[in-house]
Amino acid sequence: MTSKNILITGGAGSLGVAAVEFFLGQGCNLLVLDNFETGHRDALVDSDRLQVVEGSITDANVLGECFQSFEPTHVIHSAASYKDPSDWQTDIEVNCLATATLAKLCRKFSVKRLVNFQTSLCYGAPNIVPIPVSHPCNPFTSYGISKLAGEQFLLNSGLDVVSLRLANVTGPRLSIGPIPTFYQRLKEGKSCFCTNAVRDFVDMSDFLEILSLSLQEDAPLGIFNVSTGEGTSIKKVFDTVAAHLDVKLEEPVRTTEVGDDDVQSLVLDPSQTIKQFNWEPTFKTDETLERMLKWYDANGVSKVYSHLAPR
Repeated sequence: MTSKNILITGGAGSLGVAAVEFFLGQGCNLLVLDNFETGHRDALVDSDRLQVVEGSITDANVLGECFQSFEPTHVIHSAASYKDPSDWQTDIEVNCLATATLAKLCRKFSVKRLVNFQTSLCYGAPNIVPIPVSHPCNPFTSYGISKLAGEQFLLNSGLDVVSLRLANVTGPRLSIGPIPTFYQRLKEGKSCFCTNAVRDFVDMSDFLEILSLSLQEDAPLGIFNVSTGEGTSIKKVFDTVAAHLDVKLEEPVRTTEVGDDDVQSLVLDPSQTIKQFNWEPTFKTDETLERMLKWYDANGVSKVYSHLAPR
């Protein structure tokens, strides 16, 4: 790992910061490009092997300068637009057009391997659960549609690409989804509600292991699900958070159907990933949730984002 120059787009997000810490520990040289709209500038450590560039991946000049000055050998594409489901234009510009520009630069600078972070929402509403990697893609949200288009540009670029279709990766600085939402609202004495959704939570440590394997020269290429394959209801997540905070409710939490912009059951089948990478998740969901909640105890929750429209 010591000879790698890794460019990480969106490197100040939850996944990006974890990747930065991991690969610095492996002796790699890193460049992070982030506009800090949802990223954590303060979470990026000071290191003579880490360069941080503030800018948007949609700025072709800034992106090109990163390649020109840093000469990355490997790229981790973590940047994404998701926080405003009605902002189709920005989703297209970030998730699709900028991703295509990134692919062209990777070809120009002979990048050895690109690892893409893909949303499991690319599958749309599945007809089988857990969702195999061979399942047809039929996204119906701006986020899912634009991310799928970007992924297709990468897969058809001629580059060595690994696209990781991610379950709910859970670890330090997580700022999207039910766990930080419930934790923050319950700590503040606010009411909550649960949808009847089921999700798949994979621990950050397991995610970092498959990410590291994906960057290896002899690793398989293509699309892979990263998940536990174990479904957990949002209601169970709520109950776990409430119990952890010792919150006693006067009446049961309200549970509703998922909205039109959401998927009821989003659990991925990791069997092909396990087989081809000789990898499998080591943390059970209960352990992952407890690790996450202890991190919030120590560090708190800052802002919380969502790809869903307000309800």
